[in-house]
Amino acid sequence: MAADRYVLLGLGRPRAEWFRLVGRWATAASLPADFVKCVSAEELRARLRSGRRFSAALLDGQLPQVDRDLLDDVRDAGCAPIVVDDGRGRRDWRALGAVAVLPEELTREQLLETLAANAVMVSGALARPDDRRDDDVARLAPAPVAAVVGPGGTGSSTVAIALAQGLASRAEHSPVLLADLCRHAEQAMLHDAGDVFPGLQELVDAHRAGRPTPREVRAATFAIEARGYHLLLGLRQPSHWTMLRPRAFEAAFANLRQTFRAVVCDIDGDFEGEDQVGSVEIEERNLLSRTALLQAAVVLVVGRPGMKGLHSLVRLVGEVTAAGVAPAAIVPVVNAAPRQSRQRAAITADFAALARAITGSRELASPVFLPRRKIDEALQDGVPLPAPLPELLVGAYLAALERSAAAAASILPEVAVPQRVAPGSLGRLGEGSD
Repeated sequence: MAADRYVLLGLGRPRAEWFRLVGRWATAASLPADFVKCVSAEELRARLRSGRRFSAALLDGQLPQVDRDLLDDVRDAGCAPIVVDDGRGRRDWRALGAVAVLPEELTREQLLETLAANAVMVSGALARPDDRRDDDVARLAPAPVAAVVGPGGTGSSTVAIALAQGLASRAEHSPVLLADLCRHAEQAMLHDAGDVFPGLQELVDAHRAGRPTPREVRAATFAIEARGYHLLLGLRQPSHWTMLRPRAFEAAFANLRQTFRAVVCDIDGDFEGEDQVGSVEIEERNLLSRTALLQAAVVLVVGRPGMKGLHSLVRLVGEVTAAGVAPAAIVPVVNAAPRQSRQRAAITADFAALARAITGSRELASPVFLPRRKIDEALQDGVPLPAPLPELLVGAYLAALERSAAAAASILPEVAVPQRVAPGSLGRLGEGSD
């Protein structure tokens, strides 16, 4: 069938030429295969246990992790272990369990011949639409996105947690997803996830050749029972953004919005694209944050009190508006705010003056002040974050949604209202002519 193709696992040195070539062939469709790159033997084993069918595993013979045990694990999973080696004969790979050995100067024809002889194609690596079960949950309308961003050390990740918790407590917003889209992803640590698989990389990979069902999308997340939301783990290493295909990520993000009723994204403060810096690579590096920011209905920009904190907050607000976000959609947040009303009033006045000078807009909302609370203790114990943080953030989020809707309505062109025409009021045909 046309949908039949090889599904290959790859474990190789990042700079290995054959590793790069196989990925290029698969992406360009010159090889009838999906190529799933692994960064460690543990990840490869985890993928073999995931239940997905794989045709073969291409293993770099120069890696110390590639040994008899790994080859046996691959074979036990019903996958063909193929070793790519430099041919110096230091190991007898066939005796260790490999079904074939390929040279590092690999050609596409050699790979195809080896796969044809030793591997089996997979019929539809992902379930096709006609294979979906009728009892699957109906897809929802695209959920609103809330992007949370702040300079390092401001607590933006905990603000994202508090907002997700607050939205999850309201039935009309549930189910809620908290997505870690930072390159230095730390939500796994903050939630003591205990595992890094599955996560963002697996979800994006699943969208390369199909569209998973809502049930399959939810299976890629972790249910945080104590706080009521789902968590999508982020990149396992900051450099792993290179493994994400832009179109596959965009499809995955759209699918998340149709699976959940609210999506809260923890993002970085880097939004530059090709138009700003003239570099496609920079735009792809910032793909996660740019996508969430440009689709966000509300953007929470987090800062801290003090001269440096206020400066960083205003600077980031300016960058967010420069990226194309409407000022009405921005919620400035001052974390660990002072308790005295006089100090808060001074911060509000200073923020308004500085932000107006940078953005030229008077539509920016006043900052939301989050009091100091025992956040670290709640995170360590895995319990809900203390009040009133979730309630304050949900209130600001809902107010921003209303402002954004009002601002959008105000710029719509006026539509003429049809008027009834009384019989005879338009005269008769030919009346008034010579």
